[in-house]
This record gives sequence, C-alpha cells and structure tokens, in this order.
Amino acid sequence: MNAYLLLANGMVFAGQSVGAQGVTVGEVVFATGMVGFQETLTDPSYYGQIITQTYPLIGNYGMNHDDMESDRIWAKGYIVREACTTPSNWRCEETLDSFLKKNNTIGIEGIDTRHLTRIIRESGVMNGAILTTFDPADPANKAETEALLAEIRAYAVTDAVKNVTCAAPEVFNPEGETHIVLMHYGCKRNIVRCLVKRGCKVTVMPAFATAEEIKALAPDGIMLSNGPGDPAEPVEVIENLKHIFELNIPTFGICLGHQLSALAAGAKTMKLKYGHRGANQPVTDFESGRTFITSQNHGYAVVGEELPAEMGEVAQVNANDGTCEGIKYKKWNCFTVQFHPEANGGPKDTEFLFDRFLNNVKAAKEAR
Repeated sequence: MNAYLLLANGMVFAGQSVGAQGVTVGEVVFATGMVGFQETLTDPSYYGQIITQTYPLIGNYGMNHDDMESDRIWAKGYIVREACTTPSNWRCEETLDSFLKKNNTIGIEGIDTRHLTRIIRESGVMNGAILTTFDPADPANKAETEALLAEIRAYAVTDAVKNVTCAAPEVFNPEGETHIVLMHYGCKRNIVRCLVKRGCKVTVMPAFATAEEIKALAPDGIMLSNGPGDPAEPVEVIENLKHIFELNIPTFGICLGHQLSALAAGAKTMKLKYGHRGANQPVTDFESGRTFITSQNHGYAVVGEELPAEMGEVAQVNANDGTCEGIKYKKWNCFTVQFHPEANGGPKDTEFLFDRFLNNVKAAKEAR
C-alpha cells in the first residue's frame, strides 16, 4: 500500500506503508544510530515525535521483548529507507513491520531518508504527518491536504512527562543493599538495569512525587531519569525538585533530569535546531580533559551561561556545538549529564558515572 509523508512546509514524500495504516501527526526528528532501533522506538523520550532513521536498512536483526526500553512504542510514527522483512538473529522474535502493527504505529518506507534529514538539518525540526488514506500531492485532494496541513502546523507536544510517567511506585531488586529512588520522567529500563546489576534496590516513583514522599522512603540516593518534551513545561516537577534537593541526598540526573535540575537551579533551557539524537555524540569532560563518545536523544539543551555561579558549574560540553552536557552542583549534592551513560544500544564509555554516583552515595552513608 502507498504511504505519504507530508511536512509542515508542504513537501510530500511518497513511499510504501509499513506497520499500521491511517494518519498520524507529530514532530519529525532524525536519529543517526545504525542499531538500537527497537530501543529507540520504545524510548519514552520520543513521545509525540515521528522518528526518521538515517541508516538505510532498519530491522535487519528483528525485534525481541528483552531489549525494549518500555512496554510499548511511544513514537507517533516511523520513517525508514528500507524495512527488512527477513531479519536474521537468534534472538529475533518478530519483524519490524509486525512490531509496528502490534503497537498500532504508522510507518513509511521507500523514501530518501538522508534527503529528509538534510531538510531537517537546514530548516530545523518540523511537524509532519504520515498517511495512507490519500495522496496529498494529488490536486483532487486539495481540501483534505489543506485541512491536514492546518492540523500539522498547529501540532505541539504537550503534557509529555504527565503522559509517560508511571501511575504508581514500583520496586526492583527489593533485597538490594543500596536503596535508590528513581524519578520516572520517562524512564528507560536500562537505567534500572544499570542500578540493579550494581546491587541496588530501585524504587521507581511517579514524576510528580513530592519531597515528603521521597523522604518517607529513606533512600540512600536519588536518580532523575530521562524523558520527553519541553523541560520548562512541567512546572510542578521543577518546584518539587527544589524541595527534593534540600533533602541533601546524593543525586544523579540524566537527560531530562539534567534539564529539570538546571531549571530548578535558576538556569534556562533552549530548543535546538535539530537536536542530538544518535550514538556517536562527542562530549568533552573539563576535569579529565577526555572526550567521550556518547548516546544522546534530546531536542533541548541547558543554557550553561544562565546557570548561577553559586549553584554550580558546567562540567562537560558537546565537542560539536559547545552546548552544555553536564553540570556539577555546588549547593546540592548532585551532578547531572545530558547524554545517556546507560546507552542501550550505544557506547558504554560513560557507564562509569553510575559508579561515581554510587561512590557519592557510599560516602554520604559513611558520613552520617
């Protein structure tokens, strides 16, 4: 079946349907990873977005439930050059097409994804729609196309954290020696895995949990997870964080957790032209002088210059564009990073940050 991608600027790409059929509207972004497509699709950070994979062949090793980062696909749509129909891997359970259909996710294949990526790089991320219902390039469908364009241009990702957070607390590895509370702003499962394999008990808490609720759990440490949307939107979460930091419990923030912490400290965030989404983003660490290859997925960044000096300092920057990639706080027992040290799939170069965090937790316990 034919499928079409209609961008907010009026451009139309024609291809073939993959996954579910119908119409879906979202923010069109691109991801550069060659692998990790299943983790990308099930990452809550992609809530409200249509993902373009720049690598031409997607689905070649199939899908399996063990590698999912959540229970479902959160992306609004999926764009690939070619969707593999005959995957080969001993862990493969189903094809990409089957997985998309089970999750009622509309996709398109057969278009020039690298051309589309150049458009996004030059113009910035823009809204769009994938549809199988009519050809928006056909003059006979002018009225339908104009109505859909109006919907596309009005689209915005809102209430993102509210829509992806958990409804109730959940405990993993209850016999763990070190108790970590993980704030769920759109948490990836591999953050839990990284903590559990280090012997931690992990209590996952809803995004809007208060400082009083956290204190009642008597955690040894707190982690602030990744998540989707504009970090300045969940004002209640930011206000809660200010009180959580006052508990003086060692804290480690990742991605959205990094941005929310900066906003709580008085800094500002900005929307990037096309974001950082891929497994090959270089980050320079000021303390060691080393540059690490990291996995990233974010469309916003902290404006490092806006961080009050008495609150903290920028500790890492992106080697490509100089944007803030990490903050070491002075007033709070906290450090945060914009990238994903728990990357799955992706480089493990910075997974040692979990050990740094747990060393902070250990030191705080010994000092009591």
